[in-house]
Amino acid sequence: MATQSSAIRRFGSAARAKAGSAVGAVRERGSRHRRRAVLTEQHRLHFDLLCKAMDDPALAAVLNTYETEIGPEKQRQYLFANALYINALYFHRIGALDRAELHGHFRIMCQNPVFREYWAATKHHRKSLPDTSDEAQLGRMMDTLIQDQTDAEADEWWVIGEPDEE
Repeated sequence: MATQSSAIRRFGSAARAKAGSAVGAVRERGSRHRRRAVLTEQHRLHFDLLCKAMDDPALAAVLNTYETEIGPEKQRQYLFANALYINALYFHRIGALDRAELHGHFRIMCQNPVFREYWAATKHHRKSLPDTSDEAQLGRMMDTLIQDQTDAEADEWWVIGEPDEE
């Protein structure tokens, strides 16, 4: 009888441990789902605000924090460049793009002279980011890509620059 009680206790302990592990996995999955939902909502709000600013020069003026004066058309282009950049970051943050895929998207974006102007005009914005933050690291990835493409002698832009390790 003592052997049966011991076996039942061990079985009960194992069952509780497995149930606890399953509950933890469900909570973790739920937490990731909530984080992704919050990121999605934040991205949607950011994009809506950028669209309003692109449509209304009076609102765009609020976002004009560049170190030089730019006209309304250039401001709209910069806002759109920002939307493209933030969209790529969003896809990376939710796991839809790994770092190498994000590098490929950045490589394409760097081909556009207006995007490169935007990137140069917003350099001072990135100085306030903590050096170890994901966004600061990705900004340095973009800086390196732009510099590599500027320094390259070949016209084969699609092979310039290597993605950094994750």
